[in-house]
Amino acid sequence: MRGPHNIVRLIRTGATLERTGAMNVVLDAFEAPRALRFLAHALGKPFMWLGYKGDPEMPPATRALTALGPAYIKFGQVLSTRPDVVGDELAAQLRVLQDKLPPFSIDTARAAVERELGRPVSELFSEFSEPIAAASIAQVHKARLIDTNEYVAVKVLRPGIERAFRKDIDAFYFAARIVDLFAPGARRLRPMEVIEHFDGVVRGELDLRLESAAASEFEANTRNDEGFCLPPIIWSLSARRVMTLGWADGVSLGDNPALDAAGHNRTDLSERVLRLFLLHALRDGYFHADMHQGNLKVASNGDIIAYDFGIMGHIDEYTRRVYAEILFGFIRRDYKRVAEVHFEAGYVPADKDVDEFARALRAVGEPIFGMDATQISMGRLLSYLFEVTERFGMETRTELILLQRTMVVVEGVARSLNPHTNIWEVARPVVEDYIKQSIGPTALLSDLGKTARVLARFGPRLPGLVEAALIRQASDSEPARKSTWRPRLVAGLIGLVSGAGIVLFLEALS
Repeated sequence: MRGPHNIVRLIRTGATLERTGAMNVVLDAFEAPRALRFLAHALGKPFMWLGYKGDPEMPPATRALTALGPAYIKFGQVLSTRPDVVGDELAAQLRVLQDKLPPFSIDTARAAVERELGRPVSELFSEFSEPIAAASIAQVHKARLIDTNEYVAVKVLRPGIERAFRKDIDAFYFAARIVDLFAPGARRLRPMEVIEHFDGVVRGELDLRLESAAASEFEANTRNDEGFCLPPIIWSLSARRVMTLGWADGVSLGDNPALDAAGHNRTDLSERVLRLFLLHALRDGYFHADMHQGNLKVASNGDIIAYDFGIMGHIDEYTRRVYAEILFGFIRRDYKRVAEVHFEAGYVPADKDVDEFARALRAVGEPIFGMDATQISMGRLLSYLFEVTERFGMETRTELILLQRTMVVVEGVARSLNPHTNIWEVARPVVEDYIKQSIGPTALLSDLGKTARVLARFGPRLPGLVEAALIRQASDSEPARKSTWRPRLVAGLIGLVSGAGIVLFLEALS
């Protein structure tokens, strides 16, 4: 329940941020206004002794979030996908957040498996190992199937994790509401939107059936992609709190000496991981949004194996076309066309000047094309592009921010394999092929066919719909407006009571 009892959690959070030195780091990253800074320090400094110490070897932000527990660790990971909110520097720190916690006992894990699958572990697996990886939400065991003698990975949610996350998320909502009420200047940070985004991600990860479905859809899209594979989901041994998938051995994509020892071509791997990401984003509109080295391995036959499908990105067909045209325009250095695409898509308000916008885009693209291959970055280009479009009134689009963040991560993986990878040369054929298929004559015929099918389905209803619309337009009477003073008054009173409660509580403690 998002009530004043959450103040205790916020005080502990503020105290930990102060004690670890993370408070100013976070406030600076958010460019928090003075009122919010005062409120944050008031909730933290007097109670530093209540804060967790954390690991002094970690940077302040990751140290604080790791000390505060699973919900805060996951919150940091999700914020790392929103550099538009926390800034590039803090987002980079949060991307390397250590998602490792002490494992829970194997007996607890076995009991959870038996409860979810309805059968004793001994009837399902001939072997069931101690935890081989423990993260903020779940841990993984290696097991062996009795029926086929094959090895599998069994992912089990932490006991009580749903309730723990629910409590912390309620505190996050309460904090966002306080920011809205007492620091109006911070509303540009969209605190409620950020928490709602986090809430949605966590809800998906706390039901492993949804992650299994995501993995299954991703596998169906990519099963014919050469040099790429996913461990299969075993649906008969998966449920809400347990997920079982095939075991796939391989070398970590971040271990260059091991890759060299195994005889893998790192230049080919660096280009392939980039091509695959762009192919999935443009062709399918569904991509792995957490493609760091820890979630990628290389099989003995050279295939790239992807794991962990808790964070997936989705882009609708129209947005994919817009994104492809923007990239294609930059590749060809046709800044006028890139500007026109933004206006056609409605990303930039129509009252802005398209030629002025094109000149601003040229200032983004030309310096990047002046760099050598080791410096060219599509992620940096998108970051600069969002800065320019924001100045011209473009609203933040979460799906494009997630795409940009993933592009940065994938480029980092590619460059770690081969520092001389030319990002544009690798991207060009993928983008050009997509442009030909989605914007050329074939695509036009396909669009016309889809339109005809829609008209065929709704054709019998069209005359009635048109007539009803005309009657409404011709009517002189307007529906009575609902009074909005009551809910506004109630919201105002709640804000005043909450504010008074905070002040009284702090005075009593001091």
